[in-house]
Amino acid sequence: MRKKIIVLLAAVLLTGCTSVGTLGIVTKSTGDPGAMLKNAQSYKELGPVHGGACRFFLAGVIPWGDATLSTAVENALLSVGGDALINVSVSNSLYGFIPIYNVFSYTCTDVQGIAIKFEKN
Repeated sequence: MRKKIIVLLAAVLLTGCTSVGTLGIVTKSTGDPGAMLKNAQSYKELGPVHGGACRFFLAGVIPWGDATLSTAVENALLSVGGDALINVSVSNSLYGFIPIYNVFSYTCTDVQGIAIKFEKN
């Protein structure tokens, strides 16, 4: 009985949710995807990559960090020097600790995809 109460209490105190979506292509925030696609620019595949970004909240009013999609994409491309991601999967998660009082919570954006590097014409 005691184990059941502990599990139930942990489930009430630690909550979270995740949403997932997919995209065809995501470029760095400095890129111009319209021009790249219109000019049919060739590219080289660099391989699969993963990146993430998180934003934290203390007492529901003191935020720090950056959980935007563009930051997660930049972090994923940083390790391989890529220009964009193709076949992208994006997930956004929100976690709360003692959610009734909103003592501490955080949200994270994670991206996975195949990094590509545009070739000079």
